[in-house]
Amino acid sequence: MKKVYTCFCTDNIHAGHLNIINNARKYGRVIVGVLSDEARIRYNRFPMASFEERIDMVRKIVGVDEVIIQHEIMYDKVIEEVRPDYVVHGDNWKTGVTQAIRENIISLLKKYGGQLIDIPYTYNEEIRRIDKQIKEKAMMPEYRRKRLRQLLKIVPIVKTLEVHSGLTGLIAEKTIIEHNGEFNQYDAMWISSLCDSIAKGKPDIELVDITSRERTIDDVMEVTTKPIIFDGDTGGLVEHFVYNVRSLERMGVSAIIIEDKIGLKKNSLFGNEVPQTQDTIEHFCEKIAAGKKVQLTDDFMIIARIESLILEQGMEDALNRARAYVKAGADGIMIHSRKKEPDEILEFCDRFRSGDKETPIVVVPTSFNSITEDELVKHGVNIVIYANQLTRSAFPAMQQTAADILRYHRAQEVDERLLPIKDIIRLIDAL
Repeated sequence: MKKVYTCFCTDNIHAGHLNIINNARKYGRVIVGVLSDEARIRYNRFPMASFEERIDMVRKIVGVDEVIIQHEIMYDKVIEEVRPDYVVHGDNWKTGVTQAIRENIISLLKKYGGQLIDIPYTYNEEIRRIDKQIKEKAMMPEYRRKRLRQLLKIVPIVKTLEVHSGLTGLIAEKTIIEHNGEFNQYDAMWISSLCDSIAKGKPDIELVDITSRERTIDDVMEVTTKPIIFDGDTGGLVEHFVYNVRSLERMGVSAIIIEDKIGLKKNSLFGNEVPQTQDTIEHFCEKIAAGKKVQLTDDFMIIARIESLILEQGMEDALNRARAYVKAGADGIMIHSRKKEPDEILEFCDRFRSGDKETPIVVVPTSFNSITEDELVKHGVNIVIYANQLTRSAFPAMQQTAADILRYHRAQEVDERLLPIKDIIRLIDAL
């Protein structure tokens, strides 16, 4: 009997999937691949159902003869192993980023005379309702909050992008690229104190209060599903910090990062050029422990940011603090540097990892931006935060547009640089 292969990447079986199976049965024995979590999160929404649940769900479909695991987005290995006579898929991948997958399959099947069958994509009100329900479920605090811990177990490194509004949240949520046969998207979002302050035209000195910053979180959460890491600056007074932890946890934030400084907050990249005071190990440990004590779930993470290298206190001080903070209950360590080369960051990671194999390490390669994610992974880094690039790229573009309109007394000259308004509208999902 001829072999027919299709692959599912879904949390819910609906009429569209059943239509694929019914069409596939016309051609032979139906084998369905279920995309692994690791592959799925490279270009699709984070799975709401566990991998085991998804396997079981597909096995129960009438007409499915065999279920296998597809470990990669591209079909090279699965076609080599299964060697199907036909691959069946909805025709929705003829355009967009997934077009590369379709072209890959056609070239693979051509080698031995296999055939791709595109089935008209099924999309009706019922399917639209199911998709909306899945997305809304993914946005709920109880699901979003634990997603960072889940990602740390699945991906080599959690790619995190700065956002400061609902629109930038949508950019982080929906930007997916295919390059050389590999798909990638951002895993998490960073709500930066610096960028939140800049967006409001305020200095980065903890002037924007927590209530205002929670409004930014709300704006982002309302339109996205990815986990949020919150920039908590110094954490403030211990008495205030515990309330903020409880509030953020209730909202569905996955983690807060607090830095071990006291007094008026100044941006770390100024280093010793401006007065900055590092907290004592004892007091910062007290703050971490107090925050962990008030948590209601095991999902929320408190990550300790070490400023020793920024303030030129030395590697030993940084390592001593890291060990103490972990002992106090920190769920992760962020090590920061303002040097152009990553050498001291990598030394810290290597030495910390020699004694601690489990605690997540976070880095923010703003100044040492030549290092790649693969290199960071080799040194034990778990989370990389691109902490201000959206804000910094938007500002010069807006400033130039504003200047050119004044220069030419009209908007025609800037139009070729502008994204069509309909493309922006398409980014925003209608209810």
